[in-house]
Amino acid sequence: MSHNSFGHLFRVTTWGESHGPAIGCVVDGCPPRIPLTEADIQPWLDKRRPGQSKFTTQRQEPDEVRILSGVFEGMTTGTPIALEITNVDQRSKDYGAIAQQFRPGHADLTYELKYGTRDYRGGGRSSARETAMRVAAGAVARKLLGEVRIRAALVQMGPHKINRAQWDWAQIDENPFFCPDSEAAAQWEEYLSTIRKSGSSCGAVIEVVAENVPPGLGAPIYAKLDADIASALMGINAVKAVEIGDGFEAASLTGEENADEMRMDGNRVVFGSNHAGGILGGISTGQPIVARFAVKPTSSILTPRLSVDRMGQEVEILTKGRHDPCVGIRAVPVGEAMMALVLADHLLRHRAQNPDAPLQATLPRN
Repeated sequence: MSHNSFGHLFRVTTWGESHGPAIGCVVDGCPPRIPLTEADIQPWLDKRRPGQSKFTTQRQEPDEVRILSGVFEGMTTGTPIALEITNVDQRSKDYGAIAQQFRPGHADLTYELKYGTRDYRGGGRSSARETAMRVAAGAVARKLLGEVRIRAALVQMGPHKINRAQWDWAQIDENPFFCPDSEAAAQWEEYLSTIRKSGSSCGAVIEVVAENVPPGLGAPIYAKLDADIASALMGINAVKAVEIGDGFEAASLTGEENADEMRMDGNRVVFGSNHAGGILGGISTGQPIVARFAVKPTSSILTPRLSVDRMGQEVEILTKGRHDPCVGIRAVPVGEAMMALVLADHLLRHRAQNPDAPLQATLPRN
């Protein structure tokens, strides 16, 4: 099984399965002399950690990270950084009943058709458990990015959207949904409680915003920054759609409405709006980068669904075990991490080609 690595100059390779002894990753390409300890990584993992509320899986994993290499006396050395998390709360017996069956909505069938074998315990390599290592690697990327600030929020749960007029970043740490709208969070709690008790699930939309991103990241053709961000977010488990800036809404605008007008403020270019989401022609403008991704309803539900087994027999199947009624909640820190990985990789590429490039959208004045 190839394709376990992400990035070019800042490159991450993850390994491990949901019910294996451990999961881990190797971060290659991180520059030397960057301060880094487990304490820099752990807070981001804690945001993603399961079992923190009744609205996420009750699997109890402390997700304590260990740095195995690439750091000496609290500083990166420029060599590969190996990170590891031990799995401590596997319940493989929960999956015995579906060992010979393919769960609808899961990767069971496609893995079987591609590889001729699969780890049915929690999905093995296809499990969202793997995303813990993306969050760990993203924490390393954040150290490299310095003043770049990356935040994400849940902006829609099922059919219920936030009121953007009430957006308050301070609210995302005050509720179990990473929701920036306190009124929406209260509504979601009642909605998801009903979904959870019925044994069903719902989808969600997450918005990721990166601020203080320098202009010039990306390239015009095959390394567009928005294309790489879209690929990174689309690669998160259960994600079915990605949009940058206004995204699909841009199709309903006129050219006049969509164009982000510019003016000068001293020698600095400023924009009157940000319909483009901080990226033009595949290259960052210096404005906040805005991306959204949609996560489908968790496929593990208690409602019986029709499927087939490995012998080609039609069966009725329901999925028992500990599952997220809305996997989009814990996808919020994963989205932040993937944005950080893309920006760190592109920052190193940009520095390699343009070491003296400005950090703001400035123009020479006569």
